[in-house]
Amino acid sequence: MTTEQTAAPATRRDRRRGWLSFARDVVVIVIIAVLVSFLVKTFLVRSFYIPSSSMEDTLLVNDRILVDELTPRFGGYERGDVIVFEDPGGWLPVSPQEQQSPFVEAVDWVLSLVGLSASDSDDHLVKRLVGLPGDHVVCCNAIGQITVNGVPIDETAYLKLPEGQTAASADPFDVTVPEGSLWVLGDNRYYSKDSRYNTDQPGKGFVPLDNVVGRAFLLTWPFDRFGPLDSHHDVFAGVPDPEASSQ
Repeated sequence: MTTEQTAAPATRRDRRRGWLSFARDVVVIVIIAVLVSFLVKTFLVRSFYIPSSSMEDTLLVNDRILVDELTPRFGGYERGDVIVFEDPGGWLPVSPQEQQSPFVEAVDWVLSLVGLSASDSDDHLVKRLVGLPGDHVVCCNAIGQITVNGVPIDETAYLKLPEGQTAASADPFDVTVPEGSLWVLGDNRYYSKDSRYNTDQPGKGFVPLDNVVGRAFLLTWPFDRFGPLDSHHDVFAGVPDPEASSQ
C-alpha cells in the first residue's frame, strides 16, 4: 500500500472530526444564546405589542415596546411610568384560545423564550401609573384636572381627549390607593377601560404590585417612531408623599 493510499483515509477521518467539532460548537453556542436570552427575558427585558387604542397617542395599536423588568424591582415605580401588568381579574374579556398546529406552537414557544415573540400580550395591559400606594387620587377639580394628594395634575403633555372635552375623566372618582397596589389610567382617557372602570371587580380597580411585569421604556416598532418612551415624571414633580399630604 502506498503512502498516498494510507494518507487518504486519515484525511477523511480528520475532515469528519473537523465537521463534528464544528457542529458541536454550533450547538453549544445556540444553547448558550437561548439560555442567555431566556435569562434576559425572565429578569431584564420583555417585548410586548399594543393590542388596543387605550394609550393613544403615546402608543398606537400594534406598536411594539420593550419593558424593563429589573430596574423597578430595585428602585420601585414612579408616578407617570407606563407600566405593563397582568390582568388583575375581570379587566379583559375572556377570549377563546385559537387552535394552532404543534409546529406553530413550538416555533412561538421558542421565539417567546428568547423574547422575539409577544404572544401573551393579549393577557396583559399597559397603562400610565397615576397613584402609588397611599396616594389620594380624585377627579375632578373645578377645571377638570385630576388631583393627587391635593395637587392638581396638568396632563396635557400626554392626555388625549375627545374634541370639546376638557375634563380628565368623564367619570368622577375619589380613591385612596391601598398598600401593595397602584391606580392606573390610559392616556386615551375616554376610551380606556382602566382602574376607573374596574371598581366592580374583586380588586376594586387597583393593580397589585405583584401583577406588574415592569416599566415600558422603549418603542421598537414601527421604526419611524423608534425611541424612548417619556414617563413625564415632571408632571407629578409637585406631588407630596402621602404621609406629607396628610399632615
